[in-house]
Amino acid sequence: MELQEIFTFQSFHEIWGPYGYGYDLPEMIKKEFSRMKDITYLDHAGTTLFPESQIKAFYQDLTRNVYGNPHSHNLSSRLTHDTVEHVRYRILEHFNTSLEEHTVIFTSGCTAALKLVAESFPWSSACTGEPGSLFCYLTDNHTSVVGIRGVSGQLGVTSLPVSPHEVEARARHSPRATSAIDSQTPHLFCYPAQSNFSGRKYPLSYARGIQTGCLYPACERPGRWLVLLDAAALVGCTGLDLRENTADFIPISFYKMFGFPTGLGALLVRNEAAALLRKGYFGGGTAGAYLAGEDYFVPKSSVSSRFEDGTISFLDVIAVHHGFEALQKLTGGMVRIQQHTFGLARYTYVMLSSLLHSNGQPLAHVYCDNEFQDPSSQGAILNFNVLDSHGGVVGYSQVDKLASLFNIHVRTGCFCNTGACQVFLGISNQEVKDNLEAGHVCGDSIDLVDGRATGSVRVSFGYMSTFEDCQKFLSFIVNCFTDKPFRMDEERLARLKLAVPFVGSVEQFSPSASNGQLEHKTDHRDKAPSLISSTNGGEIMIHTPKRPEERNNTAILTNIFIYPIKSCAAFEVREWSVGPLGLLHDRTWMVVNENGVCLSQKREPTLGQIQPRICLASNALHITAPGMNVITVQLGDLKGQNLSQRTCQSKVCGDRVQTVDCGDEVASWFSEFLGKPCRLMKQKPDFIRNMKKAPENAGDGPTAVSLVNEAQFLLISRTSVEMLQERISGRLEDPSSAQAISMQQLIARFRANLVVTGTNPLEEDDWSGLTIGNSGFRVAGRCGRCQMIGIDQESGARTQEPLKSLSDFRQGKVTFGIYLLQQPMANSSAITTLSVGSPIDPELSRSDDY
Repeated sequence: MELQEIFTFQSFHEIWGPYGYGYDLPEMIKKEFSRMKDITYLDHAGTTLFPESQIKAFYQDLTRNVYGNPHSHNLSSRLTHDTVEHVRYRILEHFNTSLEEHTVIFTSGCTAALKLVAESFPWSSACTGEPGSLFCYLTDNHTSVVGIRGVSGQLGVTSLPVSPHEVEARARHSPRATSAIDSQTPHLFCYPAQSNFSGRKYPLSYARGIQTGCLYPACERPGRWLVLLDAAALVGCTGLDLRENTADFIPISFYKMFGFPTGLGALLVRNEAAALLRKGYFGGGTAGAYLAGEDYFVPKSSVSSRFEDGTISFLDVIAVHHGFEALQKLTGGMVRIQQHTFGLARYTYVMLSSLLHSNGQPLAHVYCDNEFQDPSSQGAILNFNVLDSHGGVVGYSQVDKLASLFNIHVRTGCFCNTGACQVFLGISNQEVKDNLEAGHVCGDSIDLVDGRATGSVRVSFGYMSTFEDCQKFLSFIVNCFTDKPFRMDEERLARLKLAVPFVGSVEQFSPSASNGQLEHKTDHRDKAPSLISSTNGGEIMIHTPKRPEERNNTAILTNIFIYPIKSCAAFEVREWSVGPLGLLHDRTWMVVNENGVCLSQKREPTLGQIQPRICLASNALHITAPGMNVITVQLGDLKGQNLSQRTCQSKVCGDRVQTVDCGDEVASWFSEFLGKPCRLMKQKPDFIRNMKKAPENAGDGPTAVSLVNEAQFLLISRTSVEMLQERISGRLEDPSSAQAISMQQLIARFRANLVVTGTNPLEEDDWSGLTIGNSGFRVAGRCGRCQMIGIDQESGARTQEPLKSLSDFRQGKVTFGIYLLQQPMANSSAITTLSVGSPIDPELSRSDDY
């Protein structure tokens, strides 16, 4: 029997169907993993491999951007902070949850995350009349989980190891009854989502079963049970849906997922459980306030800030973003990865477990709890020992050394999981102690003691593994260890082939799905108003109002500006519709960099040269820029535009926002003009962003806003701007010099939506509300000015004015203009209209303190 006749791709498809990702897999391997030439890498459970495109993208990111310490507040530090926050969103999105449910705490790895839980858990020692906490763990757990007892034991907490079969065998059929006086003693139960030894996947429902007191040991001990789910071995090849899993603590390591960066992990904490954690040591960045000369310390309010001591490894965090990008681009997501990798593991299991020596003795003993039929209960890990023709174990060190000669990379030993190793290899507690006395310690090459195995061989697959890897590995086993001629257990092989795998059991949730945000009952942002706007079609022309003596001192609305793309140029109109979020299409789009961070003129002044224009007749947004052709984006729903509908979570002025990608064509346009990778994103229609600082007179309920910085509208007074211009001119030796700022340029720098005239300078500071035509508005506060007004909107050049003059004549109060909110209407879905020339009727405030 020839090997090439047995280990064929046809035989693979007889055992499993899905393979690859819909393209030429060998070509991808050649392009992304050229360093793997002639190497058969089968230790993905140890660490998977990074693709070259991930490292190149990360390198280019670092060479294009300056990332400062996120604890500072300069522009480079803010870029770091925003990028790190975006990565937190991306992690939560990948696990199908949100900031409302979970918090991401960055650590140096999964072990550090486990140590954090051990040291912060509210352990309670036994006292009179009240039992203490229990630390319970499945015996099939990684050493780093079992090691928690080193902390809990010192606090008088009892440790209880639980074998896998006990969890359900000793369970109750209904939740343990609770009462008002039921114990609230906190207990911790830890189990792996997937065994790093055998690849067995444990039911995610165990978390709820423990928390409700249905499963053992929670059913026999009253108290508040919290669950730690070790997901490190699972997430490399399987999606984890935290909407369906109620575990309180989920530690992960990113090198298991992407291969890079190493030395970075995270603890995902349910926000309900985070409030229970107690922390002793406090490092830099964790303090809200503290005293050096007195025992006084108040932690920061956010969970991540409290537990991330010192400066996190922020460049490694940024690398995680590129890991997600590469993973999605190369595979299409975790569903495909799970199908592909499980298929390789299943094929290897079926063939390896069916191989026989010439005398009919099996060639290998596979350590598993199932027959690799269901990817929801078995991962892409195969653990075994090679047997000789007499049934004796061939030491794992011998297998490892021979594999190295063939450039096959496997893992051997007990894999930091002594509990599973003991169960599968039949090693008693006393034998472990005896082996230690005989000189065997974890991680060494002593594979046999008195003829008995001390460990085993593990092969594991990753998303870039191929059928050829299986073929080479199986051929190696046959060529090096079989008593020739080898045979196949045809009866077993036929039975396993006929067993129908549960392909449909692969979870089908989409990591980019909406995170359960509340929806607008009616979305008016994409509804084209029936009005026809009039624009100059080119650069902004500020309409010059009549002089005060010609106005009869009547305040009127002189200009309406909308900014369809945040931080890009204004689009001036004479008449425009107002919807629930403000002026229709105002700040509906934003430009993000390659890490999903929103770009502003503070970082990219040339954004002001990008001119968006809305054409209501064609329901389109036309975008122009110097030296670029016009590109068009439809105003309506993106679903019908053959786009990927990729969602992105980012930050706008500290608020989390959900957006939808507008596609590769417009992304290439922006990237070419700005000279760096970026994309155009549109606020997701069903995502509601509420204004954070609503005024006291805001009325009932929160106020929804678009991608604006603070409020729905920004209003400035022409007469106030005139006074500021006089101040600026007075500071110049020659008011006609190039440094002078015209009235038109000055108004453009303030990037207001509404410009009014006919008022006294700074009179608007005392308004509490106003009516424009038939539309009512409330004042939400004064606009605190930043360096944005020092950017020339035509050239992008930075100047000290008008910020310096503004600070001087406002006695250090750098505010100018007022924020407005639309007054609630009886019909919340109604659309009103604003028109240039409409009269302004202000209401005076009783206090000028906003």
